[in-house]
Amino acid sequence: MRYVQLRAFHHVAVSGGFSRAAEELNLTQPAISDQVRKLEEEYDLLLFDRRRKRVSLTPVGERLLAITRRMFDEEREAAELLSEARALGTGHLRIVADAPHHLLHLLARFRERYPGVRVSLRTGNSDEVIAQLQTYQADVGVMGEMPREAGIDGATLGVSPIVAFAARGSVLAQRSEVHLSDLPGLPLVLREEGSRTRAKLLAAAERAGIVLAPAIEAEGREAVREIVAAGGGIGFVSQAEFGADARLVPIPIRPPDGLLMEEALVYLHQRRGAKLIRAFRDIARDEAALEA
Repeated sequence: MRYVQLRAFHHVAVSGGFSRAAEELNLTQPAISDQVRKLEEEYDLLLFDRRRKRVSLTPVGERLLAITRRMFDEEREAAELLSEARALGTGHLRIVADAPHHLLHLLARFRERYPGVRVSLRTGNSDEVIAQLQTYQADVGVMGEMPREAGIDGATLGVSPIVAFAARGSVLAQRSEVHLSDLPGLPLVLREEGSRTRAKLLAAAERAGIVLAPAIEAEGREAVREIVAAGGGIGFVSQAEFGADARLVPIPIRPPDGLLMEEALVYLHQRRGAKLIRAFRDIARDEAALEA
C-alpha cells in the first residue's frame, strides 16, 4: 500500500468519479485508475462498484474513506501549521450552518483579520451540520443548540426565543401572540425532521399534552418562509433568524418555556487545536462577549 494509491482512492471517493479525481490531482484518468486497481489487487478486494456511470463505494470502501478523510484532513492541518507558523495568511475554512444569519457578523470580522484565508459556507439542518463535521467535510458548524453527540465541542454564542410567523395581511398576522394550545387548529408549516427548531417546538407541545402535525412539511428554512409568505400557513423560527422580510410578521408564542434556541459554534473535539478552527472560535467568543 502506497501513499499515492490511498490518495487516488480518496479523491475518487470524495469527487464521485475517476475523471474528476484526475482533474483535482492534475493527473490522467488512466493513472488514477491504475493506482486504485493496484490497491484493490494488492488486498484482493473491491473498493468501488463500477457497474453504474457514477462509481459508488463498496462497504469496505466506505470504511476506508472514513480513515482517509481523517488522514488527509490531518495532512492539510500539518501543511497549514508548517507553512504559516506565525500568522494565518492562507488556508481554507469550511463552515456549515443551519442558518447563515448567525454568521454574517462573524464572517466579516474573520475576513477583516485573515484576508488571505478562503472561506466556504454550506447550509443544512442541525443533523447535517453534525454529519459534515463527523465526516470531515466541514471544519466548524453553527446551529441552533449545543449538541449532545460525543466528540463534539462548542461554545454558546447567544440565546433567542422561537417565534411563529405569518404572511402580512393574513388573519393569523393580526394576532398579538399565539398559545401552544392554539397550534393544533392552525395550518402549521414545519421544516423536515432533523431541524432543531421543529424538535424544540414539538417537545414543548408534547410536555403540555399537545399533539402537533404539519399541514405542510418543507425542506429548508427558505422553503418554509416562501410557503408562509404565499399564505400557506404559519411557520416557526428563532427570533435571531427571522431577519427582515416585509412580507412576514413575527408572532410571540406563549408560554415561552422550553422554546429558547441557543446559537452554538461547534467542532470536533479532536480538532479543537487546529489553527483555523481556533481562530474562528476566538473571534466568535470575542463577538459574544461584546454583545453581552
